[in-house]
Amino acid sequence: MPAHVPEPAPLAPTTPATPATGADVHDVHDVRGDDVPGEAGGGPLARERSHLSASRAALRAMREDVESLDIRDVTANWVNAQILERQIEDRIKALADLSDTPLFFGRLDYLHPPGAEEAEGAGGGRFYIGRRHVHDADGDPMVVDWRAPVSQPFYRASRQDPMDVALRRRFGYTGGDLTAYEDEHLSDPTETAVTSRLLQREIERPRVGPMRDIVATIQPEQDEIVRSGLSDSVCVQGGPGTGKTAVGLHRVAYLLYAHRERLARTGTLVVGPNRSFLHYIEQVLPALGELAVGQATVDDLVAHVEVRGTDDARAALVKGDARMAEVLRRALYAHVRPPTEPVVVVRGSRRWRVPAYELEELVRQLLDRDIRYGAAREALPQRIAHAVLVQMERAGEAPDDRVQDAVARNGAVKAAVKAVWPAVDPAKLVLRLLADPEFLAEHAAGLLDEDERKAVLWAKPARSVRSAKWSAADAVLIDEATDLIRRTPSLGHVVLDEAQDLSPMQYRAVGRRCTTGSATVLGDLAQGTTPWATRSWEEALGHLGKRDAVVEELTAGFRVPTDVIAYASRLLPHIAPGLTPVASIRDNPGFFSVRPAGGDGGGDVLAACRELLAREGSVGLIAADARIPELARALAEAGLGYVAPGEETTSGTRLTLVPASLAKGLEYDYVVLDEPRAVVDGEPDERTGLRRLYVALTRAVSGLIVTHAAPLPEQLLP
Repeated sequence: MPAHVPEPAPLAPTTPATPATGADVHDVHDVRGDDVPGEAGGGPLARERSHLSASRAALRAMREDVESLDIRDVTANWVNAQILERQIEDRIKALADLSDTPLFFGRLDYLHPPGAEEAEGAGGGRFYIGRRHVHDADGDPMVVDWRAPVSQPFYRASRQDPMDVALRRRFGYTGGDLTAYEDEHLSDPTETAVTSRLLQREIERPRVGPMRDIVATIQPEQDEIVRSGLSDSVCVQGGPGTGKTAVGLHRVAYLLYAHRERLARTGTLVVGPNRSFLHYIEQVLPALGELAVGQATVDDLVAHVEVRGTDDARAALVKGDARMAEVLRRALYAHVRPPTEPVVVVRGSRRWRVPAYELEELVRQLLDRDIRYGAAREALPQRIAHAVLVQMERAGEAPDDRVQDAVARNGAVKAAVKAVWPAVDPAKLVLRLLADPEFLAEHAAGLLDEDERKAVLWAKPARSVRSAKWSAADAVLIDEATDLIRRTPSLGHVVLDEAQDLSPMQYRAVGRRCTTGSATVLGDLAQGTTPWATRSWEEALGHLGKRDAVVEELTAGFRVPTDVIAYASRLLPHIAPGLTPVASIRDNPGFFSVRPAGGDGGGDVLAACRELLAREGSVGLIAADARIPELARALAEAGLGYVAPGEETTSGTRLTLVPASLAKGLEYDYVVLDEPRAVVDGEPDERTGLRRLYVALTRAVSGLIVTHAAPLPEQLLP
C-alpha cells in the first residue's frame, strides 16, 4: 500500500507575494495553505498536517504495543527476563515522540516506485522521510527512516541527477507544528535550481541548550561520509561550522541502522575532548532513536589510576611521544630472564627433567611470536608441560590432556615460570620508569636524550602506586603498558572528535579500542591547542593504527556567519598555512562587531551580554581562563545569571560563561569574546594562543561581539 495521504490536486501557482526561490513555497504565515484554489477537502498543507497527526498516532500505537508485551512465560530464568526487560525499555525509549522534534521533515515522490526491498516493504512512489521508521496497523510505512536506501535521494538528488525523483518536498515547523512546505520539481528541466529557503531557515535557526541533530539539513558531501561502509575508517578535516561533529554522530546512527546486529555485539563509542563537550552532544543520538552508544573522554578510557598530578608542557610532550611505547616495551620484556636451571617434575616414582637449554628455546619461541606478555606467560607452563609429556611418551606412557594440565600446575613448573617470566603490574612498571633514572636510561637508550629523560623523571619519586601523584599523561603510559601485557578489547566502531589535540600516545590508546573495528576521526588542524597538537592527519592516523583511512575535507560553512569566519580566517596563515579557509554559504550574514573598551572593559562586556540576551537564542561569554573569576563576579553583581559549559541541558539560563580552554566543539547563537590578547597570552606560546583564539572566535552561529581594552593581536589587523 502507498505510504501517503490521498493524492492532492496540482498545486496552485506560487503567488507574486512569495519571493522567487525556484521552488513552490507555501507558508501558513504568508499563504492560507488550507484554502489554496483547486484543492478539495483542504489544501496540501492541511493534508500534510493530517499525515503528521496520523503518523504520530501510529508511533504511539507502536509504543503501546511494546509496553503491553507480557514476557512472564517467555523467559527461561530471571537473567534472561532482566535482559529482555531492559531491551523492551530501550525500545520504548527509542519510540518516544519528542514534541519539539518533527517526526518527518521531507517527502519524496518517485517517477517509478522503488523495489519492495529498497523501500522497506512499501509500495507506491511517495515516501515521508523522518528520524525513525513508523508503520501503521497493517505494517505499511507511514514514515521511512532517513537512513534507508530509499531516503538517500532526499540528500543527494539534483536536477543534474534527479535519481528518479519527480518531487522533493521539505517541511517547515514552528515548535512541533507543521507550518510550511517547499517543493523542488527535480525532473522539470524548466525549473531553476536555487538554495532552499526552508533549508537555510533550519540551518540558521537559533539554538538554546545542547547540540541538535542535522538530519533534515545533511548536504550531499556530508551524506557521502555518513553512509560510508562499516569497514571503512574515515578522517574528516573540517573548519568551524562545517558540521564535522554532526557528520560523525550521524555516521554512528547510520552504521547502527545498517549493521545493528554486528555492532550490538561489538559496541560503539564516541570519544570527546572533555565532559562539557559530551554533555553538549549527548542528546543527538537519542533524538535519532539510538540509545546504546557509549560516550567517554580519553581520560575515561585510561582511568587505571587516580589522576592527581599535572605535568609541565615539556614533560607532557615527551610522555605523549610515540617513542615512549618502545621504551615501555623494552622495560617490560627486560623482566624475561634466560633460564639457568632445569625444571624437574616429580610424578609418582618418576622424575622428569627439562634442561635449561630446552627451556631457553621455549622462551625464545614465545618471544619470536610477538604475542602479549601476559598471553606468553600463560602459554609457557603449557609448553613446559608438553615437553614433559613428550618424554613420558618416549618412555612408553600414554598421557592425555589432563596429565598435561596437571604438569602445567606443578609447583616446580610454576616456580620456573615465575623466575623466567614473572608477572608484571603495568602501573608499577611505569612507576619505576618515572622514578628510577638508571632503569629509564637503560630502556630509553637511543630513543630519548638526557634532557628528555630528565623531563619525565619525577622530582620526588613515589613509594607506591597508591601514593603516586599520577598525571593524565602517566595514565596513558599505564594504558599502553596494560595493553602490552593483555590485549585491550576492541569495539566495532569509534568516533574520535576534536582529534587534532591528541598526543601520539593518546591516539594509540584510542586505536587500541578499535583494532578490529573502524573509526571516524573528526578534527581541524587549525584548532590544535596542545603542545603536541597533530601536524598532519597522515601521521595521526598512523598512530591510531588506521593508515588506510580516507581523509575527507569539509570546507562549506553552514553555521558560522560570513563576516565572523572571514575575521577569524585572518589567523590561518599564522596557525595552519596551506589549510583551505571555510567558505560560509549562509544567506544570513549574521551580526559582527569589534568594540574597544574603556577602563578594564568589564562594563562593556556586561553591556554586550545584555544586548545579545535581548535576542532569541543562546549566548556564550568566552574569555581567557585567568579572567573567568573576575567576569563571574561582575556577572553576579550585575544580576546576570549564567551557567558553566555542560550545564545548559539542565538549566533554562541562556548565558554560559566559557573558559577559552573549554570552548572547543561548543556552539552558541551569540558570543561575546572578551580580550583576545588575554586569550593568546594565556597559552605557553603565541602559536598555540592564536589557535585558541581562532577556536574562540568561531563559536558563534548568529553573531559575535569582540570587546577589548588591550590592543588586538596584530594577526587580526587588516
